Amino acid sequence: MIKENKPLLGLTDAAANKVKSLMKETNSDVIGLRIGIKTAGCSGMKYNVEYATEVKPFEEKIISKNVVICIDPAAIMFLIGSEMDYKEEKFSSGFDSVSYTHLTLPTICSV
Repeated sequence: MIKENKPLLGLTDAAANKVKSLMKETNSDVIGLRIGIKTAGCSGMKYNVEYATEVKPFEEKIISKNVVICIDPAAIMFLIGSEMDYKEEKFSSGFDSVSYTHLTLPTICSV
């Protein structure tokens, strides 16, 4: 049996709609969002999301739901098979990587 290849990173409808909304508010040089990682948090890393004006060397470019996402090479192994969501709650809002379909290992935060 041949398995269908899943994208490196998927987007929920909420995330795609938020990115499209943000893109409307920017200048014309922005092509999408860039996802990288920074040192922080209980796992030692957090995602960094910023506007992308170009695809940098060695970055992965994905297009999901008509949204361009550039993924920094250092972040790829942490995002493979995940899905990015956007949540708005009473006191906070933001992008979140919500599901890791390729593994079910606990993080140091959940142990």
